[in-house]
Amino acid sequence: MKIAMIASEAAPFVKTGGLGDVMQALPGELAKLKGNEVCLFLPYYKRIKQNPEIVVEQVGSFSMELSWRESYVGIFRLKSRRKKLQVYFIDNDYYFGARGTVYGDFDDGERFAYFSKAVMAALYHLDFKPDILHCHDWQAAMGIVYCRALYQQWCPYTKTVFTIHNVEYQGWADNHFFSNTLGLPEEYRSYMTFDGAINMMKGAIEVADIVTTVSRTYAQELCYPYYAHRLDGILRNKWLWGITNGIDTGVYDPATDAALPVNYSAAQMAGKWENKLALRQELGLRTDVDTPILAMVTRLAGHKGIDLLCHIANRLLEKDVQLVIVGTGEKQYEFILSALAHQHPGKVAVKLAFDPKLASRVYAGSDIYLMPSKSEPCGLSQLIAMRYGTVPVVASTGGLKDTVPPYNPETREGRGFTFQSYNADDFMGAIERAVDLFYTDRDQWNALAKRDMQCDFSWKVPASEYMQMYQELHGIKK
Repeated sequence: MKIAMIASEAAPFVKTGGLGDVMQALPGELAKLKGNEVCLFLPYYKRIKQNPEIVVEQVGSFSMELSWRESYVGIFRLKSRRKKLQVYFIDNDYYFGARGTVYGDFDDGERFAYFSKAVMAALYHLDFKPDILHCHDWQAAMGIVYCRALYQQWCPYTKTVFTIHNVEYQGWADNHFFSNTLGLPEEYRSYMTFDGAINMMKGAIEVADIVTTVSRTYAQELCYPYYAHRLDGILRNKWLWGITNGIDTGVYDPATDAALPVNYSAAQMAGKWENKLALRQELGLRTDVDTPILAMVTRLAGHKGIDLLCHIANRLLEKDVQLVIVGTGEKQYEFILSALAHQHPGKVAVKLAFDPKLASRVYAGSDIYLMPSKSEPCGLSQLIAMRYGTVPVVASTGGLKDTVPPYNPETREGRGFTFQSYNADDFMGAIERAVDLFYTDRDQWNALAKRDMQCDFSWKVPASEYMQMYQELHGIKK
């Protein structure tokens, strides 16, 4: 199949969150499957342009109308030996190349509407007629709509897939945006309009042949107002698939991770305890104790469950545990957690930074990974933690529910410790169960950590599920 993917970020070129990880791994895994040709389109951001390690070649340029605007479109292709996966960058200095930002500009709606339309124009220019056009999150949502509205005759057999990675961000704009910027035929106004405003995610949901999201449970949750941020009524009427994300097991591998002081594997776990000592030394934690290290590598935001952690912090620190937090975010949480570290030297370490290498050392050196999210479409941190032999404590929501079945002390099945209701007492109870197992049955604790490391969290299974979906869209029976 010919598969075209549109996204606003992909590691290692640019990454601000989990979408970047997904778009690094999924296109490559699909390209490995026999008969597939995959191309990935990204904006040519300033940080990509100025990175000397990213070598590109220009393969086209032209002018394109965006409503009343005439805009330049440059097409650059990554120089690579992988013929089955081509990475293209859409060049326009006004929207991307001269700015240091990825998101957060006042004209983000216009920037990503331009990007989506430019990708369709680039596909036409390259004469790449995709069997599948797969667009990710609101920043690429207009690719679905422009494909249907303007390119249907050119690619009549193209099927469109829209994946929601986080429904909270939908691409809202005022009602004038439809005619002033999008420049779509008038019959598409109803698809794009929601509560008197323009909603780009809603437009893609309405027009796409199929809508997917990044875990089975999240697909179910999106049919309820609590999770769907007002789009539940629209999503209930769509063909909605949930395919749980994987992780790049080549990137996240404690046996080869260059950021670790000592590499280790499920077969040879002694190195994990050496990483634990090294982490304590690096972060100024006491080294003369045999306590579990509880960790979070996260954005410090309310929906990530930081409010629950702050609520139970004093009770938690009465126990024989150590706590490590790495991340940045809302100032109130940065202040509270920094104060906590100041009050408990040697027991709490807080690093207000985005540091991937430190994150690897935290995953490797910790015993328990805390992820008490209010909602979590899929979550990658719990998968990475388990890959590194760190047992997760998670809220039973979204992808956390799908990937962390609760530990059963009688059958010794499960991968971690879970809590159902979003409240601090239940979160505390889950932590206590984990800490209790750590102290009372270290052999079983180590066996649990080892089993987690041996789970297959690679992209092979999700990629095969996407292929099954693509084939069903085209009526191909396997």
